[in-house]
Amino acid sequence: MPRVVVWPEREGHFGGFGMRSSRVSKSVDRRQFLAATGGGLLAAAVPGGVHMKEAMAGAAPASRKQSTPSSRTKRNIPIGVFDPVYDKFSLDEMLEKVSALGLEAMEIGTGGYPGTHHCPVEELLADPAKAKAWQKKFEDRGIHVATLSCHGNPVHPDEKHAARDAESFRRTVLLAERLGVKVIVGFSGCPGGTASDAQPNWITYRWPPEYAEMQDWQWKEKVIPYWKEATKFAREHGVHRIALEMHPNFVVYNPRTLLKLREAVGEEIGANCDLSHLFWQGCDPVEVIHFLGKQGLIYHAHMKDTVFYPDNVAKYGVLNFAFATSDLGLASETFRAVGYGHSASLWKSVVQAYMDIGYEGILSIENEDPILSGEVGVERAAYVLKNVRKEILEG
Repeated sequence: MPRVVVWPEREGHFGGFGMRSSRVSKSVDRRQFLAATGGGLLAAAVPGGVHMKEAMAGAAPASRKQSTPSSRTKRNIPIGVFDPVYDKFSLDEMLEKVSALGLEAMEIGTGGYPGTHHCPVEELLADPAKAKAWQKKFEDRGIHVATLSCHGNPVHPDEKHAARDAESFRRTVLLAERLGVKVIVGFSGCPGGTASDAQPNWITYRWPPEYAEMQDWQWKEKVIPYWKEATKFAREHGVHRIALEMHPNFVVYNPRTLLKLREAVGEEIGANCDLSHLFWQGCDPVEVIHFLGKQGLIYHAHMKDTVFYPDNVAKYGVLNFAFATSDLGLASETFRAVGYGHSASLWKSVVQAYMDIGYEGILSIENEDPILSGEVGVERAAYVLKNVRKEILEG
């Protein structure tokens, strides 16, 4: 089924594990090489060796069935926010702001890139009374601590970096056990391409042949062994949902690579479905939600938008992202608050899709909008999400 990029609909917006080693001559023709090795990657990517085309064909009818209001599910999915956007505020100040927005849940950083600004992890692990008092601050305002997030790179080629992020994950698991939190959010990580590399090597294209060899090595020697141990540790401490964000520069960056890791490691691995990273890859958001959701693989959902600038996409392609306002003139796309990249009607379809699959998590606003920064972007996103949810529930 063909895919198209969804352009902004409003004016005024800134516009190998288990695979055979590929010991192929360096002079091999690229098409011959891809024909010889591509099937192995595809078969490994989907449980049971099903090819992605077949898997998506099986998923498509599920999304198409939700075509009339009478066949749609209505469920009050909580709307929350990811706390790093409030890193300039104390815990109490943040909770006042979140409460004033009428948000019902939070995703709290416990290490790695999000940091621990609002969650003194070591203190809470050392003293159960402090952990109870910390959690009560949220409960007193009707806010549920739904997820703990320790996005990092536990397979980084720098051993100190990897060890630090692996320890953040371990502590997050222990804190989740203490607090009764059921979902941990993070990244899959990315190793180097060889044992001697000093920096990660994100490989998405398996040609020339040395790239396929490096990618196979990454999965077999680093990624799968780490996550087998990490999921075992989580399981032993009552955590059965590890929501990995499908994010560029990490080995899990789309539904296919997520399925590959889950198949190799276990059912603890699921998705943090952050559509902002999937829009620019050409994914259909509703299709992805139904495809992963019907398999019970969506454990968490970030609410963040992406806007495309069609003229620059036409000239430069989609691998041309901007993170700062100074770069927007030449950018093909950038992150935006919900509703500032795609229309409210698209986000209504997204929220409806989460209801359709019986999603049990929260809609967690993550604001990385370079134009509507900080709490302003959160406020705008919350307004859109609360309104489309209300339309669905009262429709």
